[in-house]
Amino acid sequence: MRWTDSNDIAIELSEKHADVDPLSIRFTDLMEWVMALEGFDDDPNHCSERILEAIQMAWLDEMD
Repeated sequence: MRWTDSNDIAIELSEKHADVDPLSIRFTDLMEWVMALEGFDDDPNHCSERILEAIQMAWLDEMD
């Protein structure tokens, strides 16, 4: 997975952190959680606030 795979990342995060409200996560923590996902392989320097927002919104959608 790469930073642009927001839907795949959201699915993984929703399974791994089912009890967490995505809106309560700081972006610094979200970035660490994404980088810790199995199968994630991308440069941390390619991450931005916009990408993290997209992941966060996709995670919210995944919860519904």
